[in-house]
Amino acid sequence: MHKGSITAPASAPHALFRVFKIAILCIFFQSVIAVADHNATGADSAASKHPNVLLICVDDLRPELACYGKRYIVSPNIDRLASQGRIFGRHYVQAPTCGASRYTLLTGQYGPRDNGALFQRARRLGNEASGITPTMPSWFRSHGYTTVSVGKVSHHPGGRGGRDWDDDEILEMPDSWDRHLLPAGPWQHPRGSMHGLANGEIRNNAKDMDVFQSVDGADEIYPDGLILNESLHQMDLLAADSTKPFFLAVGIIRPHLPFGAPAKYMQAYRNVALPPIPHPEKPDGVTTWHGSGEFMKYNRWGRNPNADADFATEVRRHYAACVTYADALVGQLLDRLGQLGVRDDTVIVLWGDHGWHLGEHAIWGKHALFEESLRSPLIIQYKHLKNPGQPTDSIVESLDVFPTLCELSGLPTPSEAAGISLKPFLEDVSAVGHPAVSYARKGKTIRTDRYRLIVHDKGHVELYDHGTEQAETENVAEQKPEVVAELRDLLKQRLP
Repeated sequence: MHKGSITAPASAPHALFRVFKIAILCIFFQSVIAVADHNATGADSAASKHPNVLLICVDDLRPELACYGKRYIVSPNIDRLASQGRIFGRHYVQAPTCGASRYTLLTGQYGPRDNGALFQRARRLGNEASGITPTMPSWFRSHGYTTVSVGKVSHHPGGRGGRDWDDDEILEMPDSWDRHLLPAGPWQHPRGSMHGLANGEIRNNAKDMDVFQSVDGADEIYPDGLILNESLHQMDLLAADSTKPFFLAVGIIRPHLPFGAPAKYMQAYRNVALPPIPHPEKPDGVTTWHGSGEFMKYNRWGRNPNADADFATEVRRHYAACVTYADALVGQLLDRLGQLGVRDDTVIVLWGDHGWHLGEHAIWGKHALFEESLRSPLIIQYKHLKNPGQPTDSIVESLDVFPTLCELSGLPTPSEAAGISLKPFLEDVSAVGHPAVSYARKGKTIRTDRYRLIVHDKGHVELYDHGTEQAETENVAEQKPEVVAELRDLLKQRLP
């Protein structure tokens, strides 16, 4: 071969080999790229996975918990949740009654003032569905969640109407839940469970049912024991489905009247010295005070807690026992989350639907527009919460829970939701709160850091200054007309 000549062409077999080798290399690199893309997609999918939600609603629970400063209360499980989450020390409900308060929690809107609020919405939904905004569970359901409710989450346990609250044709929250359950057991039906005492006792005429009770037995001798067992069963089913996140709402009935709990939860209070009832006198002038009709209609053995200090103490002890009973059930829910390996993937909210007077202002019950009726526990916990265990004293509302859960779950918030996300308070306990508004049948109120203004439908006004020792025992409306005017305007803006 002469120098500088062109090399002769390779033979055909060698050329075919080179082509085959290049093809193999191309396939290899495509496989590597595909695996990398798959891994990246999987990582993105895992990062964007929506967390589960466990919403625990406790009926008639005022901040009567050790983590809220009531050291004589035995509430280790809720206290543990609080130590891992954020306590909202000044959380206010929109209404001091079950149905109206739960309406706001579950719709994120202000609503009717009475217990039929959700049923009224359901009727409107049947007539003109396009004009009705979604409920919280229906919103989560439409975004891929399985939604399950057990117990008293809406006003009726099990979420149905009819004489015994078990009519499948009358739903309190249509199109909201994949399953809405109330295991009645010996209490026969949801209405029986709602006011049931031990071993299947059902309230027919309240005057024939004891206002409090403590009976030996397991948790299941009262309706909440059955609610807990069904909730655990549903949690097992939901956790087993790894294809969808779940929204599980559990409604615990106690400490609702009558105050009945297994005797083991009463033991801690048999001889405990309770602190005095603050401002126990009936208020002067026009207020939202009432005669505690819901409480007084039960059998009280002829005794009145406003005139009988020993009886008042017994009532408070039985309320406390019901709180400890509810706390034990909460503990079992939290433990099961951990056992199933989904605790770190779940946002947990514990919410009391309103407060409850235990003799303050000579009231035994809710329904008033005083602080005791409107302030309730709110605790939120999730894995990456900053500074867990630190409380915030900023004012927030039940109205804010819906947008908060949307943001924590990575979902858009419905434009109709009237509250704000509490994420800033979860990240920084010093975040500034906002005034809280509430309403009852005869008036409405606004609570700021310092004042509470109550405006009656008939025009009367109450103004209370929490910057003084008198707080909600002295109406200072006449002395501070400029504050009344300012807060009245703000109340009109919030509740036109």
